[in-house]
Amino acid sequence: MNESRIVVPPREGRAVSLRRGQQVRLEDVEGGQVGDVFAFSAEDITEFHSASHTRAHNSRLFPRVGEPFLTNRRRPILTLVADTSPGIHDMLIAACDPARYAALGASEHASCAENLRSALADIGLATPVVPQPINIFMRIPVAENGGLSWLSAPTRGGEAITFEATMDCVLVLSACPQDLTAINGKNPTALAIDLLADAGTETPTND
Repeated sequence: MNESRIVVPPREGRAVSLRRGQQVRLEDVEGGQVGDVFAFSAEDITEFHSASHTRAHNSRLFPRVGEPFLTNRRRPILTLVADTSPGIHDMLIAACDPARYAALGASEHASCAENLRSALADIGLATPVVPQPINIFMRIPVAENGGLSWLSAPTRGGEAITFEATMDCVLVLSACPQDLTAINGKNPTALAIDLLADAGTETPTND
């Protein structure tokens, strides 16, 4: 099997280009780590994954395996094709950014918003906005009264989620640097990107 692995160090982000039909596996290397995923059309970076359009299309807070993620132009950009994690993810919480950390008293803190910009800059791109991310492995349960809880990611090392590109796109993964709340167990760790050679070919886990 031909594949390529990119390790995303804790508190950093990486960008990869995907062709239509290509699959990408995003792994929690050590366990308990949230990843912020962003996806942009390769043809026009002003078209990107939209959490609100995806929720409206699927009538769910987060897609099931086999369901699509839509852009802000209501076109499928990714499909969820496999998930070996507990299946708990989030599309409600915005990417952490400098203003968020300044409010928490950590003004020089790394953030997913800055990781996005840096990762895109590394491949010669820039975005005028920070879209709502696909927060993989992030556990934010919604109570009956509408309240949200910030709980640690439930993943174990080697668990992963796999997407298939439904258009040529650029995907960015940020190993969330949040260590002031419980979502990463206050100890950010690495994630990994496996670029799969052929659609339908799954990478074996590290179990």
